[in-house]
Amino acid sequence: MAYIKESLSKGEEIHEIYKLHWFSKIPMILWVIIAIAAFSGSFIIEVPIWAKASIVVVPLLLALYQWLYLRSIEQGTTNKRIVLKTGIISRDTEEMKMDSVETVEIDQSIFGRIFGFGDITVTGRGISNVVFKKIDDPIEVKKSIESVEVI
Repeated sequence: MAYIKESLSKGEEIHEIYKLHWFSKIPMILWVIIAIAAFSGSFIIEVPIWAKASIVVVPLLLALYQWLYLRSIEQGTTNKRIVLKTGIISRDTEEMKMDSVETVEIDQSIFGRIFGFGDITVTGRGISNVVFKKIDDPIEVKKSIESVEVI
């Protein structure tokens, strides 16, 4: 939440910060499982030490990257704008003024309906869209965005 807090203008207040659903952590968990399986499997089969290291380190590095990526995502609303920030080292932001919002749409797959996550697309005037992916409880997020009182 550091970017959203740092970028507040005069009179602007944070309305809500939106969390990612636990389902978005599955790729990271799978990389860790692959690393553990590769490590334990390397004792069964005679493998050189450099091969053991590479088949364990590569999935762990991918899991670390996924963890950092997920931690770098900030998404929320203030009383003046909608903010989505991504980027581990660099920073990529998508922002939309609240008075430019035209529609808030929910996109949920079958798994999304079962487990309670989905994508929220906020459409503004013109061709601008802000998409919150794998958001937890998308119906509540939609209600939250639509209930912001614009200053």
